[in-house]
Amino acid sequence: METKITILCENETSKRAARFCRSEWGFSAFVETEQVKILFDTGHTDLYKHNANALGIDLNRSDFVVLSHHHWDHTSGMLSHEFKEKKKLILHPHILEKVSADKADLFNRDFEIIASEKSLEFAPGVFYLGEIPRRTSFEKGEHKGNPMLDDSAIAITTAKGAIVLTGCSHAGICNICEHAKEVTGQELYAVVGGFHLNKKNEALVRKTIEYFKMQNVEHLYPMHCVDFPTLVHFYNEFGTIKYAAGDVITL
Repeated sequence: METKITILCENETSKRAARFCRSEWGFSAFVETEQVKILFDTGHTDLYKHNANALGIDLNRSDFVVLSHHHWDHTSGMLSHEFKEKKKLILHPHILEKVSADKADLFNRDFEIIASEKSLEFAPGVFYLGEIPRRTSFEKGEHKGNPMLDDSAIAITTAKGAIVLTGCSHAGICNICEHAKEVTGQELYAVVGGFHLNKKNEALVRKTIEYFKMQNVEHLYPMHCVDFPTLVHFYNEFGTIKYAAGDVITL
């Protein structure tokens, strides 16, 4: 089963899409499997819609919308949605408490909300991971003092292992991956999205790289909230290439 992930919003625009896509600080991706189509996060403006149109993607074909966490650069694009029917919106219940009142009202009015703290298989082989257990000793699993219990991700099972798609990984990218392995019953095949790593915490970067080496992950795609020096570390260790708005990852 082929999985296609199109990056609709990212901090940069890819070279292949530079003439017709734009970028902004934030993240959004459109996920397609044989069974389901998912809009994962929406950036912070209507840019994800502009890029979807430029790439020939009809967002009304989405079966689900999934939000990784409550931050503005992943949820504010929802305010400009143009869905013609109520879509199923999967999120952690804390998101409804943490977003602005206008967003919460829109979510409740325009969507069929599926709020879950627990992991949820919402399509065959496709899981919302729910609340992420903090297991590693080196990841704080918080953001500026906020425990970020609403920070989650999705995982997709394949014949080669689990694909993990993250928004910002405030829960800790390794914590997320360990939970994904437990939920899916598979080893890691690919990890895509924001890893939330930067030069300010080189010890965390080093331990994360050590973790991925031990996991022997075939495909790593760090982006969005990963700074340039850290991307260089990942390139030197794994040969990773930075993907951006307009890029398509086929697994």
